[in-house]
Order: sequence, then C-alpha cells, then structure tokens
Amino acid sequence: AARQRQLMESDLRVALEKGQLRVVYQPQVDASSEAVTGFEALVRWDHPEHGPVSPAVFIPLAEEIRLIDEIGEWVLRTACAEAVKWPPHISVAVNLSPVQFKSPALPSVVRMVLGDTELAAKRLELEITEGVFLSNDDHVHEMIAALKKIGLKLALDDFGTGYSSIGYLNKAVFHKLKIDGSFVREASSRPENVAIIQSIVQLAKSFRMSVTAEGVETAEDFERMRDLGCDTIQGYLFGRPLSYDRANQMVLGLGAKRMAG
Repeated sequence: AARQRQLMESDLRVALEKGQLRVVYQPQVDASSEAVTGFEALVRWDHPEHGPVSPAVFIPLAEEIRLIDEIGEWVLRTACAEAVKWPPHISVAVNLSPVQFKSPALPSVVRMVLGDTELAAKRLELEITEGVFLSNDDHVHEMIAALKKIGLKLALDDFGTGYSSIGYLNKAVFHKLKIDGSFVREASSRPENVAIIQSIVQLAKSFRMSVTAEGVETAEDFERMRDLGCDTIQGYLFGRPLSYDRANQMVLGLGAKRMAG
C-alpha cells in the first residue's frame, strides 16, 4: 500500500505538470426561472493508465503532500480564465480545501489570479466547508475578512453535515448556504429532512443569505426544494459536470434545458 501510495503521489505531481487535470462545470440554476446563474468548477484527474481517479481519493492525498495549494491555484486560474468569457451575470464557484484556507498567501493568490484573468471579483464565489472552523482561531476570521475585502462572495458548502457553525452565520460573512445533497435526496422519504431544510432556509433568510440545494436529481426534488424556499438548484437534473465547451453551449443556449426529468 505504501508503494502504491508513493506511485500515486508522484503521478499526481506529474499530472499537475503535464496537464492531466481538467476542470468541469456543474450548472447552478435559478429555482424560479430555471435559468443558469453560474457554475461550480470541479477538478478531475484522468490518469493515462488507470483512467479517472476520484477526487475523494486524490484531493486528500494532495492535501497531505501539500500539493493542494498548487492544484487549487491551477483550478482557480483555469476557472476564472474560462468564466471571464461568459456573460457578466454568470458566476463561477471554486472550492477551497481547509488546508488551502490555512495558507497565508491565499488572498494574494486570489487577487493575482483575478488581476491576470480580468474576472470581476463579484463573479467569483469561493466555497468553504465547515471544516475550516474546527481550528476556531483568529486566523479563520482574518482570512474570511481578507477574502471578503477582495469583493468576492463566500459560500458555506455541505451545510448541515459538519459541526454546524451557526455562530459564524450571524457574523454576516457568507452570502450563500449550500444544503448538502444527502438531505435533499432523502427529503422524499424522510419528513424530518424536510423540517431540517425548512429550518436551514429560515435561518439563512434571517441572515440575508441565499440558499442552494445540491444533489437535485428529479423533477420532484426540484419542486420540493423550490417550494421550501431554496433560491438556486444544483444537481444532475440540470446536468452532470460539463466540459467548458458544453457549459459554454448551455450559457449561450440561454437558460437551462433540463437534461433529465
């Protein structure tokens, strides 16, 4: 296992150097108009011998071997450079790992990428998970303040699955809460999930945040989330993560065409 790990480690370094990583885009759709409002950028690794490697495998590895800052910067740069070609009302969301979030250089990297790509800061959304709050130190507050100062938006991802940091919500740092797909999918069979989603939506609205429901796969899920007050919908109903070209066609095709349902 150690040998395999070493191989994978060097393969990942090579993948970053040789352009074997790619960014795909998952549409985010307005719940009332069903128009595309933005995309979440996701990184994929196509290994030349082993085929696709799951992000659930290579992201933790990248964090461990401290390659996540470089990969993260590459994803951010790629996403911003591609998103700048979309109409100005379309945003792009990029995930930050808790490890990246600890890097003091992060705000200057983000500033530099926005400057180089000429993407307006307000069109960039950085998604962080509740994991960043576990250290609960001043650094977290400083980092959030430094990122917000750039003019970008912050989203709290996978809300409800971690150590729900409700204490952070009232500091008005996030503009969006993303409800984890596991709640969304189970809402059809578990009434208690509906109650949880209702309370998340109310909580978010009271802090003037918008709410995205992730993992929406059926028309029924979509209608339920819309009726529960979610503003934005993300999930396979409106498309699996797409190549930039396909995402582009979707934007230019004006409005989402349901891929399923």
